[in-house]
Amino acid sequence: MDERGTDLEAARAVLAAAYAGVEWQADLGDNDFSFHYAAAGDDAMTLRHVQFEGSLSGEMVAGDDIVVQWLTRGRGTLDVGDTEIELKTGHARMWPQGSFRFAFRDYDQRLVQMNRRFVEKLAEERGVAPHSLTLDHRTDPDPKAMQVWRNSISLISRSVLDQNASPLLQAEMGRLAGLSLLELYPQDETPLPPELLLPKNARLRAAVEHIHENAHLPLTPVDVAEAAGLSARGLQQAFQRLFDVTPHGYIRQVRLARIRDELLNSEPSTTSVADVALTWGFGHAGRFSASYAAEFGEYPRDTLRRGTHRGR
Repeated sequence: MDERGTDLEAARAVLAAAYAGVEWQADLGDNDFSFHYAAAGDDAMTLRHVQFEGSLSGEMVAGDDIVVQWLTRGRGTLDVGDTEIELKTGHARMWPQGSFRFAFRDYDQRLVQMNRRFVEKLAEERGVAPHSLTLDHRTDPDPKAMQVWRNSISLISRSVLDQNASPLLQAEMGRLAGLSLLELYPQDETPLPPELLLPKNARLRAAVEHIHENAHLPLTPVDVAEAAGLSARGLQQAFQRLFDVTPHGYIRQVRLARIRDELLNSEPSTTSVADVALTWGFGHAGRFSASYAAEFGEYPRDTLRRGTHRGR
């Protein structure tokens, strides 16, 4: 796709449609108005380029994709009215995963949009449990990782924008972008033991994956055993052998880890530890705090206090 022109309303409509935006507003700037929007890619990865003379603001709704963007010119702010991020020219930043407001002015922007499930599968190859990958958009990427990202995207851009590029090359470029993304942003990973990759432990791995995928739902060891094709006794023995914990204890560990992630990514002034714990099924505050401290070596309130400073 390649759209360009000098009509302000047409530009707003094109961009709002491309990003499924909400209440997008566009205004003229000091220079003569013009815009250019281009996109190329496949289901796994799309490269986008936006040039806009003027101001553009609005809301992005929550989606399943992961978007990393950087300005080559102009000004921009992500998450307006919340944890605002002022963009720096040439500095890659990830969009918030939920809905957020933005504001840009007289800018030239490059974006890489990736299918989240595609990135999760790449993370799984590294031993990360399915659906447990967490990328923190507030983190300022490491300069070395940023340089690797720039080099990778430069190569990817030349390949993806080549109309003669084969589907295989497109796929390989998407894989390179996903791996570069995993290096660019720190991850909260729940690694799987190497033993789970052995064929003889296929059913146990299915049980573990079921727990990670459904930890936010009412879940019992019987449910897990049925999902993995094991007997309740077989599940119990397998977890004791490999993890030295009962299936119920493993479920609790996963939920405690999810609580920790949520506290680290929350604003202390507006977050209640008790509410977060209750959401994950821990109704008794005292027992929850003791279990959390035993697992992580600190109380949940201390984790929450560190939340907004993470990655700075």
